[in-house]
Amino acid sequence: MALVLAIVVSNEVHGTAHDPVLIVTLILVLVALARFVRRYARWATTNIVLTSDRLLVRAGVLSKSGREIPLERINDISYHQTLFERVIGAGDLVVESAGERGQEPLRKVPNPERVQQEIYRQMEEVAARRSGRGSGGEGASLPDQLERLDDLRRRGVLTQAEFDAKKADLLRRL
Repeated sequence: MALVLAIVVSNEVHGTAHDPVLIVTLILVLVALARFVRRYARWATTNIVLTSDRLLVRAGVLSKSGREIPLERINDISYHQTLFERVIGAGDLVVESAGERGQEPLRKVPNPERVQQEIYRQMEEVAARRSGRGSGGEGASLPDQLERLDDLRRRGVLTQAEFDAKKADLLRRL
């Protein structure tokens, strides 16, 4: 609002008073632009990945942070959208887990209701797999399971250490 007011005043003021008003207007424009770029960079470098076993959150522009939440530890997922966020199709998710950190707020998530439903669907599949009635990896052949694991590793969903541990677990079951 102050930016719009400064622009209007700079257009109306003439003479020697025009230069300071113009400088203030330019400073306000630069501050607004810097704030926008910072927020956009943070949003653009935040990744939320849902696998069949966990929810991964990676964020950061210069420094990175990440969190992995096993799906069986998620207690509750809620979302909130303002009127403007509903118009643009975004919103905030809060994932509550049974871990030390409790809640993980995820800001400006596209289609938060759909993301919430997909997380719940994956949680139900994990529960079904664990109870033995799911159609997870148990029915697939060993080469198919290893190929899927390798694909997840190549896409960056699994680390090399996670891949090696899962591969060793599959080979032990033979």
